Amino acid sequence: MATASRGSLIIEDNFLCSICLDVFKKPVSIPCGHNFCLDCIKDYWDTNKTIFQCPLCKEQYLSRPMLRVNTVIAEIAAKFKQSVEDGAAGSSEEAGNGNVLCDRCTGAKLPAVKSCLVCFMSFCDAHLEPHHRIPAMKKHKLIHPVENLESRMCKTHDEPLELFCRVEQMFVCQSCKDSDHKSHKIVSLEEEAQVRKTQLGMQKESMDHMIQVRQQKIQEIQESAEVSRENAKKALSRNQHVMTAVVDYIRRSQAELTEVIETKQEKIEKETRGVIKELEGEIMQIKERSLQLNKVSIKEDALMCLENILSLTITAPQVKDWSDVTINSDKFTEQGAIARLETTVRREIRMLCDPDLKEMQRHAVDVSLDPDTANPHLHISSDGKQVTHADRKRNVPNKPERFEHVLNVLAKDGFCSGKFYYEVQVKGKTNWDLGIANQSINRKGDIRLSPKNGYWTIWLRKGNELTANAGPAVTLQVREMPQKVGVFVDYELGRVSFYDVDTRACMFSFSGCDFTEKIYPFFSPCANDGGKNMAALIITSVKKNI
Repeated sequence: MATASRGSLIIEDNFLCSICLDVFKKPVSIPCGHNFCLDCIKDYWDTNKTIFQCPLCKEQYLSRPMLRVNTVIAEIAAKFKQSVEDGAAGSSEEAGNGNVLCDRCTGAKLPAVKSCLVCFMSFCDAHLEPHHRIPAMKKHKLIHPVENLESRMCKTHDEPLELFCRVEQMFVCQSCKDSDHKSHKIVSLEEEAQVRKTQLGMQKESMDHMIQVRQQKIQEIQESAEVSRENAKKALSRNQHVMTAVVDYIRRSQAELTEVIETKQEKIEKETRGVIKELEGEIMQIKERSLQLNKVSIKEDALMCLENILSLTITAPQVKDWSDVTINSDKFTEQGAIARLETTVRREIRMLCDPDLKEMQRHAVDVSLDPDTANPHLHISSDGKQVTHADRKRNVPNKPERFEHVLNVLAKDGFCSGKFYYEVQVKGKTNWDLGIANQSINRKGDIRLSPKNGYWTIWLRKGNELTANAGPAVTLQVREMPQKVGVFVDYELGRVSFYDVDTRACMFSFSGCDFTEKIYPFFSPCANDGGKNMAALIITSVKKNI
């Protein structure tokens, strides 16, 4: 038992049986003066029938001493025990874990401060005292209080598991160490526990550091997202301001241009009226001369005819040569400039964000890859939507439609009229080719991608070099590398356009294409480049932003 003060501990020590280590029950005194519980000393002497001695001082007696209960000590011990039990009910926890209770306490049990692997019991501070006083008990193995002490014993040797084998990572006793684990690295539980605690501490520090790094990363991402939101607000504000300014400028330019055209037309009208007036004046002169000529009497007699003609004084009308005089109706060169302006504005807006992409997506078609056209080193997914390059060549028949030397594949279905649109995911790739191709293209030899060879394509190289294979090639300037590419074809108009689906920007357009046969969507994932370009080209469903 434990008490509230050191004084009470000293008092209790005077009433503890040194055999059962508990407060006296029916205390008796033997001739040497030491006191024991009646049952304890009787059991002690019963096990040693040939000799009777004191368990403490070892004084021997020739005959078994007569034992009688010391009523005074019994009464004092009983009162003390009751007082301790009454005080224990309100006492607070002392050293120990609070879950393991003293096995020696009777009544209200106090928390244990140590467990003994020899006694197989847990003791409070008071009941642990003999382990600090009695020499034989000082050798007992004391540990932090634990439950189920039986689990701490070796099932083979019935000895405490107080060692640890680092080879087999298991608890062992001293006999295990000297037998099955003789050649193994054996350490004490305390040493191993300290090592593990150190390792756990290091791991915890590592985990704490990892958490801190990730929390910092979260903060960075949140700050980046906030910056992005602010930039988006600024971009939207700037976009609205610029567009409003541009529209206002165009409207003012329209008014100015209207005035210029109307002024020019008025000038032409005035010039036209002047020319017509002048021509009408000359017509009047000519008519007057014509009337004078009509007055001349033409006689059959030659003499009379000549006399009449010679009697007239007719002067030639003062007229101009109008053969080279014209009114230029083609002076309105603004029409050509406006047409060029429209083309430029449309092209620049498409490069920024094409508002017509939604309309083009209405022409989305279901595109699947044709395994019969795929190069033997290409792997086509079972649904026909993905293609990757494999180092190992497939054993496939060499059909006429199959690409033999280049890593290309066509779609199953071709088109010979109308409009169609499809999208391909290129995320994670450093090299790829996309576009359309004529049905009659060469599939067996070396292939050059250009419109004159029946290919209208763009490609990516080295992860950041985007090119249109227009012959000559055109380097494409984009704000960011596309993750998904949209391809739109207008067969009758002869147009092939490539879009960054995420930004809705037109990256390039082939125009004026002369399609005379069936055309097919064209794909090449390019070589996997030692794993750097392993990602697949994936034909994705079109999300129509309607």
